[in-house]
Amino acid sequence: MEKFISNKSIKDNLMLYAVTDRHWLNGEPLINQVEEAIKGGASFIQLREKNMNYNDFLNEAFEIGKLCRKYKVPFVINDNVDIAIKSGACGVHVGQSDMEAGDVRKIIGNDMILGVSAHSVEQALLAEKRGASYLGVGAVFPTGTKDDASEIGIETLTDICSAVNIPVVAIGGIKLENIHLLKGTGISGVAVISAIFGKPDKKKAASELTDELRKIII
Repeated sequence: MEKFISNKSIKDNLMLYAVTDRHWLNGEPLINQVEEAIKGGASFIQLREKNMNYNDFLNEAFEIGKLCRKYKVPFVINDNVDIAIKSGACGVHVGQSDMEAGDVRKIIGNDMILGVSAHSVEQALLAEKRGASYLGVGAVFPTGTKDDASEIGIETLTDICSAVNIPVVAIGGIKLENIHLLKGTGISGVAVISAIFGKPDKKKAASELTDELRKIII
């Protein structure tokens, strides 16, 4: 796969991080929705499939990866290291209950992106030490997308941003109406699901989010 992003430059690509969700497909191919999100300003894509069989997941990863390379948008796989490697994705994102970050880094090497979810300063510092390229921190606000997500609040988000030297992406309950509350936290971007894919016009939703993010991210 063509490498168009390095860990050093990843911060510049994290402003609007879109996480896929099949809940809102309504018969439309996922790739169409992802392309609309990218056209609207989504600058990073995570393919998240919790209930898809291996072969279908791999084929979808190839398809989405090809699209992201066309637009030169970084693309990672949620949780599945094997799919990430075989599909030629830019990297993988793992949660606290998934494979340990240090073990993932050993498998994927130093050239792939490693995103790690963190909910406390301690988790964030450990993930950085173990080789994380960036952190996904949240849930910042109440969210209905992930049943197991507990709210950590803006104060903890700010503390984490201050404690680490890698980019931080805020996640959880973020929408157009509350993005302004994240100003001054130190984040490099926000990760959203329903704020893009739950909207009828994905391109417009991504564009509006991008406009707001440009006001708060330095």
